[in-house]
Amino acid sequence: MSSCFDSRDPRCKTPYGAVPTSTPVTLTLRPVGAEGFPRCELLAYHDFAASEEVLALSPTEEGGFTITFSAPAEPEIVWYAFRFYRADGSSRCLTRGGWGESADERRWQLTVYSGHRSTPEWFGRGITYQIFPDRFCRLSLPKPDGVVGNRVVHKDWNEPMDYLPDPDGEVRSRDFYGGSLLGISSKLPYLQSLGVSTLYLCPIFESASNHRYNTADYRKIDPFLGTEEDFAHLCGEGRKYGIRVVLDGVFNHTGSNSVYFNQEGFYPSVGAAQSLSSPYAGWYRFSHWPDQYDAWWGIRTLPAVQEDDPGYRAYMVTGEDSVIRRWLRLGASGWRLDVADELPDDFIRDIRRAMEETEGDAILLGEVWEDGSNKIAYSQRRRYLLGDETHALMNYPFRNAALAYLLGGPAEAFYEAMESIRENYPAPAFYSAMNFLGTHDTPRILTLLGQPAPITDRAERRVYRLSGEELRRGLRRLRLAALLLYAFPGSPTIFYGDEAGMQGFEDPFNRGTFPWGHENRELLEHYRLLGRIRTQRPSLQSGTIRYQAAQGGLLVFSRQEGDETTWALFNCGAEERSLTLPYPGDLATDLLTGQQFAVLDGEVELTLPSLDGMLLV
Repeated sequence: MSSCFDSRDPRCKTPYGAVPTSTPVTLTLRPVGAEGFPRCELLAYHDFAASEEVLALSPTEEGGFTITFSAPAEPEIVWYAFRFYRADGSSRCLTRGGWGESADERRWQLTVYSGHRSTPEWFGRGITYQIFPDRFCRLSLPKPDGVVGNRVVHKDWNEPMDYLPDPDGEVRSRDFYGGSLLGISSKLPYLQSLGVSTLYLCPIFESASNHRYNTADYRKIDPFLGTEEDFAHLCGEGRKYGIRVVLDGVFNHTGSNSVYFNQEGFYPSVGAAQSLSSPYAGWYRFSHWPDQYDAWWGIRTLPAVQEDDPGYRAYMVTGEDSVIRRWLRLGASGWRLDVADELPDDFIRDIRRAMEETEGDAILLGEVWEDGSNKIAYSQRRRYLLGDETHALMNYPFRNAALAYLLGGPAEAFYEAMESIRENYPAPAFYSAMNFLGTHDTPRILTLLGQPAPITDRAERRVYRLSGEELRRGLRRLRLAALLLYAFPGSPTIFYGDEAGMQGFEDPFNRGTFPWGHENRELLEHYRLLGRIRTQRPSLQSGTIRYQAAQGGLLVFSRQEGDETTWALFNCGAEERSLTLPYPGDLATDLLTGQQFAVLDGEVELTLPSLDGMLLV
């Protein structure tokens, strides 16, 4: 940061980070030194308005400059820099990149959001558990007769999954294991033992594939998973355990083998691939009917929809019995939007509005893989977090930064990545982020942390399990990774089975069946302990974060809520680290081990072994 201005320093900028519309913002620059600039201007480019505002700063008694201005009255991304003038009229500019002749590169970001609509607090405070429904719990063997898709059912729960393409070169994902909604319901006590308060379910609607991202009928539970009554039962029983259900909304594309497209003619009704007179024909864009059409990433089994088609939007969102409203009324507590980058802003706004009208405290999450505050998708700056669209996003930046740190990267890089997100995101979105170490779209975290030798053959990757040394290394890092996940602001999210020690490379090898009866008990108990601690300590649920150290392998931060403070300490380095921390009280206790440390003269001295961590109170 420049010695003249640090956007994260309250002496230089207040309030911190993103601000609601019309909020007064004060910027103060410290004395520049020998240059002796007599004049300074703020250069503020308003992204959505495509206009630049130039405002004069006032000199301070200390020799610096200051300005207080009102943030825009409408949601905006403001990119700002400073121009300093010399007595001879020449000038220099100051940006995040330092001093230069131009202010065009690397300006600071000020996110201005609408604060008039609240974010449900229950999600960010709680613990989320993601389930790939076909692979979690089976109560009986389903029969493939009469259901959409040429399905194959594995009789053996522990059998390796299929992964090869069919003769047409398509990976159909038509092998099923038979996990069901009632199976999930039967495991609610298990989920409660982990402290889970939110279940995020990968798609549950009728589909020809085991992943169900190629929806066949949005208004029907897939028969292998159960019935509408089973879904209502899961939601109702879940509430008794303090657990809510969030659904996966795949609204950018449907399946080609669906009631809407019906390319294979499975459904008795007329789909868009059968007739342009179909009520669903306007949902799709054909360049040559019926064989050439827009498809998600060119995958022909996933025909893309036109979200601005009035019929489609009413069916999915705005209609009185729309898909969004229907499943909320049946017990869901929110939606996660698949490929949110592919959905128009006004479509997401309509979803948010329909949800608030139907279930006021439902959560709307978006799948975005980058910093969602300034994301550009399809040449357009997106508005996910500006107050009228998603409440929060999947926090891939957290996963990326955590993984790099856990594998030996510097703590400084983790700090910088996460402080950038905290500075750019509205506070409600930052503290409601869905944080995770892995999902159905990434390799299993234990496999990554075990760092197996490179394996390129997919047949070998399908069945590979970490060697003894790789497993020991992976488990040690995973315990530390889980601690970081539970200590950080946002909802810690477990991909089903990570807590049990599941392994696997990329999709579909990360989607194995849950190893009931063969869990890694030590790892499972570690997750349960973290769940109890998180549930019992408000500071970990919603407390502000303050970094105490980020150097090499050492990372230390505190979380504070009211009078309660919890300190999180991590050492991902190869050597043990000794440190001294300012600490209130007479005794510090590690909640993970019960070990206690004396506090002398307001300080506590600690030694952290390599790949170890603490939670101090």
